[in-house]
Amino acid sequence: MPDRSDTPRVPVLLGDEPGSFPHSVLAERHPAIIRQVRESFPYGPERHRALDALLANCTKGVIEPLPADAHDRDRWTAWGAEAYTGRSWFDVPWLWSESYFYRQLLEAVGYFAPGPWQGIDPFRPSKLAELDAPETDEELAALDTLADLPADERDRALLHGSLWGNRADLGFRLSAGHEEASSDTPPLVADDSETLWSLLPLTGSATVCLIADNAGRELVPDLLLIAHLLTQGRVARAVLHVKPYPYYVSDATHADVLDALRRLTTAPGAAATYGHTLWSAMTEGRLTVRAHPFSGAPLPYAEMPADLREELAAATLTIVKGDLNYRRLVGDRRWPPTTPFAEVTAHFPGPVAALRTLKSDVITGLDARTEAALGEAEGPHKWRIGGKHALIQVRP
Repeated sequence: MPDRSDTPRVPVLLGDEPGSFPHSVLAERHPAIIRQVRESFPYGPERHRALDALLANCTKGVIEPLPADAHDRDRWTAWGAEAYTGRSWFDVPWLWSESYFYRQLLEAVGYFAPGPWQGIDPFRPSKLAELDAPETDEELAALDTLADLPADERDRALLHGSLWGNRADLGFRLSAGHEEASSDTPPLVADDSETLWSLLPLTGSATVCLIADNAGRELVPDLLLIAHLLTQGRVARAVLHVKPYPYYVSDATHADVLDALRRLTTAPGAAATYGHTLWSAMTEGRLTVRAHPFSGAPLPYAEMPADLREELAAATLTIVKGDLNYRRLVGDRRWPPTTPFAEVTAHFPGPVAALRTLKSDVITGLDARTEAALGEAEGPHKWRIGGKHALIQVRP
């Protein structure tokens, strides 16, 4: 459905401006993703033809409807497909066109159709390569040093591990240069971590929902944070929300959670302890994995369905991870950066925290001094998309 919210008429981001970040994603990143997927598996001629057709269509064609027999055609119709069919990919809301691209990519590789490619994640080789990378071993080995830290420092280390893990986003690296590989950790542009911890006191009674973003080296520190919250008695129950199908190259699915969990349980040292904590929590029902259909919707969270709204309203805190989820949380609009975070998240049904590494234009909740300093140091645009800055924002 097109945006029907009462949001002030701050312009929605489109991809129609050459040189803009949204335009580069549609014109450059999406074709690169199609080529990567084409080479990831020995797809046959039918799948190659479908991928080649999507490559031509997403850059020079118009948005086409899903096949008449697509299992989710009605859902996408409700999400706005009829309104946008026949229009250029560059002329509809960027959030919508990005999401629909991934749905059409799954159609091209036969993910939903009966046959040999049904249920085969086209991004799985990249996800597993990252999970098995030496860098992951190094990060897991670092867990052995946490036990000697004071409790507040362990809290901070695992929270920041989850926050900065977003740098491992495969889709971002696919079209980025090498700047994001820097080991320097810049200051946060906003830090409400004290408020976050105040919402999760050591009473062991809280329920936390974590809306995950990427698999691999981002999902692992998300799981470590959940294990820490459970072990320290900050939460009694955790719900991990993932995508219902492969999405945005590296977004986490239930299968990715299991891969990450196995990676932890088979690792040496403290990592295995964390892994077994999570394994036990899942078998006992203290940790559950949820894949609500709306997790793959091309819409802001302001338009979430009633059942999901009710579920999140019951949580002590919902932690929203990553760049895409931030765009969905605040609305994918050209907000002035000083727009209050509490104002643009007032629609959310309960307390919410955003953990995000900056990789796209949307930003809210900055003070004027911070915005000015970032613009002076890096220019008015680059600091928003380079993955060098991060934020922790909380609306109690």
